[in-house]
Amino acid sequence: MNIQQKQVQRRRTFAIISHPDAGKTTLTEKLLLFGGAIHLAGAVKAKKASRGATSDWMAVERERGISVTSSVMKFDYQDYEINLLDTPGHQDFSEDTYRVLTAVDSVLMVIDSAKGVETQTKKLMEVCRMRRTPIMTFINKLDRDGLEPIELLDDIETNLGIECAPLTWPVGTGRGFKGVFDLRRDELRFFVPDGQKSTRPLDVRHVKGLDDPALDDLLGADAQQLRQDAELLSGAGHPFDVQRYLAARQSPVFFGSAINNFGVRELLDTFVELAPPPQPRQAETRMVSPLDPEFSGVVFKIQANMDPAHRDRIAFLRIVSGQFQKGMRVRHHRIGKDMQIAKATIFMAHDRTGVDQAWPGDIIGIHNHGTIKIGDTFSSKEPLKFTGIPSFAPEHFRRVRLKDPLRSKQLEKGLLQLCEEGAVQVFRPLRSNDYLLGAVGPLQFEITMARLKDEYNVEAGYESVDITGARWIAGGSGARQFVNDNGREIAKDIDGDLVYLVSNPWRLERLMETYDDVVLQTIKEHR
Repeated sequence: MNIQQKQVQRRRTFAIISHPDAGKTTLTEKLLLFGGAIHLAGAVKAKKASRGATSDWMAVERERGISVTSSVMKFDYQDYEINLLDTPGHQDFSEDTYRVLTAVDSVLMVIDSAKGVETQTKKLMEVCRMRRTPIMTFINKLDRDGLEPIELLDDIETNLGIECAPLTWPVGTGRGFKGVFDLRRDELRFFVPDGQKSTRPLDVRHVKGLDDPALDDLLGADAQQLRQDAELLSGAGHPFDVQRYLAARQSPVFFGSAINNFGVRELLDTFVELAPPPQPRQAETRMVSPLDPEFSGVVFKIQANMDPAHRDRIAFLRIVSGQFQKGMRVRHHRIGKDMQIAKATIFMAHDRTGVDQAWPGDIIGIHNHGTIKIGDTFSSKEPLKFTGIPSFAPEHFRRVRLKDPLRSKQLEKGLLQLCEEGAVQVFRPLRSNDYLLGAVGPLQFEITMARLKDEYNVEAGYESVDITGARWIAGGSGARQFVNDNGREIAKDIDGDLVYLVSNPWRLERLMETYDDVVLQTIKEHR
């Protein structure tokens, strides 16, 4: 095995997804704690009080207590290198999450034991299913009153359409939560609330299967309930099958309490063992293997003003193949120019470290002076264009109102840079000078105005418009006539592509019947 094969095999690049308040940020902290990336339990919360959580660095995130951008965190665990991508939980920022899911090889899904599957989790699951991304599940907050474990499994299977294969099983729940039993290793671990004393043993207890009389000594009456649950699982459940997990047909399930750091180590140990290493990626011309010797990578995210002192823009690039070396020259294929990557960074949320070399699966940040866009491909030789990074038609629209007309240039600069990040989409109607904003969720508009003020010193507001949707005009023999006839409802996006702004769904239906030779789309590839 050569060095590239070794480096690929030891990498795990994954995203954490959940509905808001399921415990994603807390679980992220505990994973970082095990990986030595932070050295104090509660560090995320402590930082949140002073300058934001490790993964929530933007001022507006600190003020609102939510994650609205995706963060990248790199750490080592055992002999593995982990690239963890934390994603926004709030549904109004789901498009950022969708793009992050194109840059990972697997997903860790967090479920609140009291709430079960929630709406946002369903939407994210659909994206994972489209990409056949393997999913591991952590059912959180077992120390609080919630649904029965069997109910939770049924909820996941029914609402998310994926088999569940528990690898640990809880002994009691809520106030009666005693711990978990590892079904693969026949190990019993007792729960002790973080920082509290207890008569329960802290070390792992090994038993000789569920029939071992030692279980009765350790658990008392709960031992029989555990045996009954295990019998029910063996009869009605799904045995764990690693190939079905890798094919995204089955999700291994773990139970625990992230805030008490319980059940997390078992999850992490199993994750690094079973989760896939960097996988091949589809380009327009061929499938690109991570073991290909020549360097290639794709930009899936752009973030402006990570460092407010320098007003910089960073492009997040997922390395697909080959090796990155500091100072190497690569081809930026969309613009057809070579460039030298003199500086690249790896991330611990907002903290950055220069990197001399990186391998497939790694996420590096490269400085962007306005020439890099989401979806751009870089390679050392072969012209490649990676596919599968979508832009979705917005569902909500607002017209921007600038309070100081003398700041129009700053407004334009700010909107275009925020649009490059993919947070909002900017449209310019053909027959007016308005700036129209489109977003997947309405909270994006509030965030955009706050960032314009904070990062660009632009005071602006927004107002409602009579627009309910957008369709990209993707071609067809009648496209030119369609634009001429409906010019008042046509705009251009940031790429100069024509978009039909929908004011009435019934009118759209009639137009599609009238202009049946025009192709209108709700999704377009970033280019």
